[in-house]
Amino acid sequence: MAIGILLALVGGILVCLQNTFNANVKKQVSVWSTTALVLGLGFAASFAAGLMFEGTGLFVFDAEPWFWFSGIVGIGVVVCVTQGVQILGPSRAISLVMVSQIFFGLMWDTLGWLGVEQVPFTWQSFLGVLLISSGVVLFQLGPKLERSAVPQGQPAWKEVQ
Repeated sequence: MAIGILLALVGGILVCLQNTFNANVKKQVSVWSTTALVLGLGFAASFAAGLMFEGTGLFVFDAEPWFWFSGIVGIGVVVCVTQGVQILGPSRAISLVMVSQIFFGLMWDTLGWLGVEQVPFTWQSFLGVLLISSGVVLFQLGPKLERSAVPQGQPAWKEVQ
């Protein structure tokens, strides 16, 4: 379990890093050029690593045919998140992505959609999603609320003496 937690944490770091890079690339080229670059380089690197670590086992793919198209879903991920990061900034965009993932993950688990093992709905899970969502709302609104509480012409911070 500890390895799973570590991998998830590293994955989160990499997602944020990748999306920050993607948003910076998008400042120079179109969103479609950015997406092609990201997914093209990802394909090349995955293909090379797969051949190196799995050999011909890389070509054994026993899954439902519609799952083969998940790379197409990746286009939507890269386009939406890249533009979201550019418009909102990394922390806001990624926090909203996180809440969306948790909410829809709970739905997929509860309903057993897309071949996922069905997990019974619990109020604790719902409360967890609600608390995380509330935290994101506070995170999003926090700086705005602090700025609105400071009188005009005053700095938003005070030096401690």
